[in-house]
Amino acid sequence: MVLQQMANLEQTLARPGGGIAAEGAGDRSGLRPADFFSELDGSECQPTILILDDLDINRRLLRAMLKTAPYRVLEAKCVSDALKILEHDTVDLLILDLMMPEMSGLEFCQRIKSNRRTQLMPVLMLTSVQGIENEIAGISSGADEFLTKPLHPDVVRTRIRAMLRNKAAIDSLEEAETILFALAQAVEKRDKYTGDHCDRLAQFSVMLGAAMGLSRPQLVALHRGGYMHEIGKVCVPDAILFKKGPLTEEEWVVMRAHTTKGEEICRPMTTLAPVLPIIRNHHERWDGSGYPDGLKGEEIPLLARVLQMADIYDALTTARPQKPALSRQDTGQVFEDEVKRGWRDPELVALFLESLRKHEERAAADMAVHAENGDSRGVEEHFQNSLDNMRRQLLSGR
Repeated sequence: MVLQQMANLEQTLARPGGGIAAEGAGDRSGLRPADFFSELDGSECQPTILILDDLDINRRLLRAMLKTAPYRVLEAKCVSDALKILEHDTVDLLILDLMMPEMSGLEFCQRIKSNRRTQLMPVLMLTSVQGIENEIAGISSGADEFLTKPLHPDVVRTRIRAMLRNKAAIDSLEEAETILFALAQAVEKRDKYTGDHCDRLAQFSVMLGAAMGLSRPQLVALHRGGYMHEIGKVCVPDAILFKKGPLTEEEWVVMRAHTTKGEEICRPMTTLAPVLPIIRNHHERWDGSGYPDGLKGEEIPLLARVLQMADIYDALTTARPQKPALSRQDTGQVFEDEVKRGWRDPELVALFLESLRKHEERAAADMAVHAENGDSRGVEEHFQNSLDNMRRQLLSGR
């Protein structure tokens, strides 16, 4: 089943532009995402446009300009109304005025673009105030296009069509990325003993990355890498993946290839470019004895080394049929032993263990505070809550 999903995915990604947006579109199976929007006329797909302006006349004028196109037009006369619509509806394009009473268009645009859920929604900002400084401020706030009134209907319609074409292309990429993540989770579910391994791995990786002061894009890459790092195992037969005895040399060749296969699967997605080194090199060793490239020391990409720490930690602290779960203290000893063997980055191991210790201390302090209010949760639950909060902050864009 999973192998068939893999074959279908490879065929889809091999099409020009990924081909995702054209799935289920009859004889348009070879359509590029950028072309797909041009065939919306007469179809069931209607892009949704939200017009935010406190003046009724301005909203009516815009609606009149758009009435000949296959758009679903929503209106809001204040920011609070717009937020309610965005909370419950999928909007493909936002048109807003620079000057509004409740909150300026600049402030609202910044708010939209800082929210992970709406940051890719294109924004067209309008104003009747002349001056190049307003256009600069609008674009700087995150607006994708800026027009000064009086508006020319043909210019408005042309800009909107271009913005929606770009949005359709971005949506198709997001859809392809979603398929890859689903495939990665399907790979994880093949092994009933790994449980929520990928989820925990993403959390621990972000914890270590945050302690190192890594940038937000790097933390996002680590979070994604936690889910995607083993996606290449979709190419490993069950007979090898779940073999109870030791693998033969030929079987090890197949098993080790999951790193390069995973990189090949994800390479077509440009948004996953920062994750590729994690997928390929998370089994390298500090002394050069790892695979697939035999990289040594700082030749190993930093993010791959960070995820490797989390991967090893989770493997050691999770119970498996062949072994019990180790305590954090015993796990620290294993890390130190592997540093002595030359397998792990000594500075990174020290930082990882220190980060775990601080998180555990914070969890114990939280438990003590909550215990006064009758909260009976233990250190482990508070430790997990700390990791969950860190991840939520990352994904929310804060």
